[in-house]
Amino acid sequence: MEETAKAVGALGRAAGLERAARQRSGWYARYLWAFAAGQLVLVPIAVLWRGPVSGVVFALTNALLVTGLSAYAARQRVVRRGFGVKHGVLVGSWAVVFTLAITLGTSAFGRGVVFAVVAAAACALPPAVGAWTETRGAV
Repeated sequence: MEETAKAVGALGRAAGLERAARQRSGWYARYLWAFAAGQLVLVPIAVLWRGPVSGVVFALTNALLVTGLSAYAARQRVVRRGFGVKHGVLVGSWAVVFTLAITLGTSAFGRGVVFAVVAAAACALPPAVGAWTETRGAV
């Protein structure tokens, strides 16, 4: 009888822990939305501007974004199961799209504003999709 009560208590604590993890895991969706918004600024800077000033502005803006997001992520106490794989896939897919956008933008399309807008949206797509799926999974 006492063992059954202990088992029920342990299951209750586990369920409470899972519930708390699901409720507190919304931070990653906010992280991804901020990353996606950053792409809407960074990609046009990289594609449209030329010269040392653009390099400095791009580096500072990127450093601020990465530092802010890293500090935000480091403060979070809850990480959902499968976080590492999901984050790796999202960052990897973003890196491929970003590399293609910057390479094509600087070599083939020059300073095309239309290309910069499309490239920014394309680079924002992987983190936006990740944020949307994370929001759906947190409920």
